[in-house]
Amino acid sequence: MKSEPPKKIRIIGGNWRSRLLSVMDLPGLRPTTDRIRETLFNWLGQDLTGLRCLDLFAGTGALGFEAASRGASAVTLLEKDKKAHANLLKNFDLLKSSPATGSVEILQGDSLEFLRKRPDKSANLIFIDPPFQDSDLLNRTVLEAGRICDDSMGGGIYVEFPANRSREEVESLLPSWHCGKYLEAGQVKACLFRSGRG
Repeated sequence: MKSEPPKKIRIIGGNWRSRLLSVMDLPGLRPTTDRIRETLFNWLGQDLTGLRCLDLFAGTGALGFEAASRGASAVTLLEKDKKAHANLLKNFDLLKSSPATGSVEILQGDSLEFLRKRPDKSANLIFIDPPFQDSDLLNRTVLEAGRICDDSMGGGIYVEFPANRSREEVESLLPSWHCGKYLEAGQVKACLFRSGRG
C-alpha cells in the first residue's frame, strides 16, 4: 500500500522555525522528510549566513525555505511543475510575515537549462532532489552543479537519490569532490559533496 504524503511539513530551524508548508498531492512529489532535513542541516551547521543557495527541484520548498530560514544571503527555488510552483509562491506568502534576512527568488522552469546559464562558482550550496524515476536528469544536473558550486565559504552539493542506485555510481559523477556525509533512510540515499576547499 502506497503511503500518503504528509499534507503539511514544518520548517525545523531558524527564523521560520515550526512554520508549516503545505504539500500538494502531485505525481513524483516527494518532500524531504523531517528526519533527513534535520540530519542535513546538522551537517551544514545551523547558521547559513552569507551562503548563496539553489534549490533545483524545489517541490514543496522544504530545503530552500529551510536555508533561507537559517540566514542564507540568497536562495533561488526552481520548480518546473506549474501547480507546484504556484504552491511555492503561496507558501512563501505565508512565511513573509516574518521576513528572511536574505533574498528569496522562486522561479518556474527547467533546472538543467537554468544551471547551464549560470556562471562558474556562482553558488555555495546546491540542493539536487529530482524525480527519482529520471536518473539521467540527476546525472546531468550533478555534473553542472560541480562547475557552479564554490563551497570555500561552506555549503556543498547535496544530492538525494533512490535506494536502488549505488553511492559509488553517484560519487563517480563528481570525481574531484568527495561525499563527506552520507545517509540512507528507507527508499532514499543522500550525499553531501564537498570539494576539499569547503
